[in-house]
Amino acid sequence: MSTLDRAIAIAAVAHAGQTDKVGEPYIAHPMRLMARFLAAGEQQLAIVAALHDVVEDSEWSLEQLAEEGFSLEIVSAIDALTRRDGEEYLAYVRRAAIDRLARPVKEADLADNSDEKRLSWLPEADQDRLRRQYASALQTLATVKETP
Repeated sequence: MSTLDRAIAIAAVAHAGQTDKVGEPYIAHPMRLMARFLAAGEQQLAIVAALHDVVEDSEWSLEQLAEEGFSLEIVSAIDALTRRDGEEYLAYVRRAAIDRLARPVKEADLADNSDEKRLSWLPEADQDRLRRQYASALQTLATVKETP
């Protein structure tokens, strides 16, 4: 099984039964991000995109991902994309911004989460709050330099 196939399988199991804010199967979100990077020929980024919420939203650990054969660079990017308990949101975004692989995945994550077609299903107050949050995150990403 290829590394990408393994990432897809892990994400599918990790997100089984989960739904997003509008009640759709959650797995669609990482798969949309993954497809975006595959279309651009970016397999490493596609793997990170597929797995970007696995540690935060399931019982999977970074150690387990490493044991599955994912490279240190991929596991480090997933770590950068995993918000810590009690971590302030923009501190988390800044941490993701400095990682070479995490940054473009976080940008794609924000773009997908900001999709007006998806936001329109939410109550107006939630739409406004999320638009502000995502705009602030994009501004933070724009001002933080990634580590070479």
